[in-house]
Parts: sequence; structure tokens; C-alpha cells
Amino acid sequence: MTPSGGDKPYRVYRGGRTKGGVPTLRREARSPRDGADGGVRARRKELDGRPPRVTRPWYRRWSWKRWLVIGVATVFTLALIWGIASYFSFRSGVIAANHRLPKSAKSALTHQNGMLLSHPTNILLLGIDHSKLRVRAGDRHSDSIMILHTDPGRHRLVYLSILRDLKVDIPGYGTQKINAAYQFGGPRLAIKTIAARTGIPINHVVLVDFSQFRKLIDKVGGVTVDVPEKILSKFGCPLKTAAECARWPGYRFAKGPQHMDGWQALTYSRVRENLLNPADSDATRVERQQQVIDALSRKLTSVGTLMKMPFIGGDLMRPAATDLTAGQFVQLGWVKFRGHSLRCRLGGSSDGTGYIVADEESRAVIQMVLGKAAPQPPVPGALYGSGCVSGSGSF
Repeated sequence: MTPSGGDKPYRVYRGGRTKGGVPTLRREARSPRDGADGGVRARRKELDGRPPRVTRPWYRRWSWKRWLVIGVATVFTLALIWGIASYFSFRSGVIAANHRLPKSAKSALTHQNGMLLSHPTNILLLGIDHSKLRVRAGDRHSDSIMILHTDPGRHRLVYLSILRDLKVDIPGYGTQKINAAYQFGGPRLAIKTIAARTGIPINHVVLVDFSQFRKLIDKVGGVTVDVPEKILSKFGCPLKTAAECARWPGYRFAKGPQHMDGWQALTYSRVRENLLNPADSDATRVERQQQVIDALSRKLTSVGTLMKMPFIGGDLMRPAATDLTAGQFVQLGWVKFRGHSLRCRLGGSSDGTGYIVADEESRAVIQMVLGKAAPQPPVPGALYGSGCVSGSGSF
């Protein structure tokens, strides 16, 4: 018990709220970014005699240099992922094209060591056009014959077109037009016949089905071709009767750069006569084919196509059958990207029976293709003459 009259051993505090305002921190002592916990910590530090520390978010504490490094690294990572996806998409289409090439064709090729980036190589391009006419349903002629010679040392691609009516000796079949070799023995016999006639070893082959070729051009958004002159042609009327074809206005192409979809580009490369130019022939048709193929190769290596590659890569090789691998196609694209082109023609003169007999310049053209002689155009006035032109020049 507490002794009476003495002081109590404890103090008695009076409860209740004291009248008047509650003291608070001054406005300038508070940070607008402080939450409830931040304010408590700041008051504790103030009571400890230290000024309150205002903390900034992590993303405001980084310098612009760090942000730059992060941005570059992010772009590089995305580009790497996109490139890998593009390659695997394209590779799936190439593998399917490898399976479509007959094994007999591979055995006729000349093996080559080294990469396309550093070693010259010869690629045979055969365009196969199956006729829709019933009387020609069994025809399997190669309507387009072209050798693509890569010359990395000179940063050059050479397109050597061979006129399909060129008179040659086909092993086992005697004297025939060169395009008949495919009809008689498929790609294997075509490879052997062309290699024997030109003296150029064929390292790789690409067979292109023209019926699917237009779909490829549509997939990449069309191509731009510089048409050298106006064209009006009624060759290959698509209508059924002669009366309808007589009223048909024909195929028309204006002079100058033309953006063509798949159907237009295929029609342009097939035109064999121009009613506005009597001198137009199968030789000028070959030149048009070279233009379309060159325009397509430029489009395939363009930035726009590369951006769409993960989605269309598997479809790009549907018109083709080849022995080339995906890696070799990438190397070929790089040679094309950093080089220039030379267009050549192996022809001759007509003998009046439907054959074209090789001229004296044909041997010189082979040397031009291989880089052993300076490019020279065909002899003036020669309708089917052999020769070479650079860039966008005309035969």
C-alpha cells in the first residue's frame, strides 16, 4: 500500500485531447514522392539530427549512356532472333526443293570445293514451262536456259542465256535443238549437253516451274523492270477461239520502269514477238527473261523481303528444285548484294530450218563469261548474235 500523505510512486497523466492545432511538418520539409513509410523514415532521420534523404526511382538514376547501351543491345537481340527465324523458315523451303531434284541430276554435276563467297561457281537455271494445249501436253522442253556464273574476285554475276533453238549434238539423240535435251533425258541429260556445248562445268542446278514462278513474284510484292521499248504482242492468245483472238487487243507494255505482278512479269518474259518492232525475236525474249530474273534477285535481297522472311521464307522455293543448300543461297545473295551484273548471250545465225547455228563469236563469249576476255556486244545487225553487255545495256 502507498503510505498516506506521501508522494505517489507513479505519475498520473491526464487523458484527453489538448485543445489547439496538431503540430505538423512544414510543407517544404516533406517530399512529394514520399509515401507513408517514406514520411516516417524522413521524420525519424530528422529526429536523429540528420536531414531527410529523398530517393528517386531506379529508372531516373540511370544515365543516358546506360540507356543507349540497353537500347542497342535490345535491337541487336531482336535482329538476331529475327534472322534466326528467317533462316530456319527459308531452310525448310530449300530442304523441300532439294528433295524435288532427281538424284540422277545430282550425279551429272561437277563437284566444287570451297564456298561461293570466295570461289567462282556455275549454276544452271532451267525454266520449265508446261503447255496447257492438249496437243503439247507431253512437252517437257526447257524454254529458258541460263548459266549463272559467280565471280567473287571481281564482285560480279554473269548471266549467260542460251537460245533454246541452238543446234547441238545431244548424246544418244544426234543433232537437235538444245532445249530438247530436257525432253529426252530430263535435267541429267540437259546438264551434260549444256556442259559439253559450252565447256563450262556445271556445279549446281536450279529447275524453275514457270507455272509456280508467278506466285513467287507475288509473294515478294512484285518486281520492277525497265522496259526498253513499247510492246504489243498477240503471241500466245489465252482465248479459246480464233474469232476471240482476232478481237483480242493483245499484251501491252509501256516503255520505262514498270512495276509488275507475277502474271505481268511472266507474260513479259514469254513474249516472243513485238508487233511494234519487226526485229523482235526469241533472242530479245531471252533478254527479257534476264531482266525479270535480275529484278527478282534484287527483290529477294531487299530489306522489305528480309523483314517478311520468317513468314514467307518457306514459300520462296516452291517453284524450284535444286541441289543448293540454304547456306549457299545466303552466300549467293551476298555476292549479288555487293556486286554488279554482266548479261551475255550464246547464239548464232538462223539456217532457215528452225535451227540457230553457233557463230564465231560464241567461243569468245565463253571467255567473256569466265573473265578471260573483255565483254563485247554482239556484231551489229546480228539478230541472234553472241555477245555481252554490262548492267542495263541492251543487246
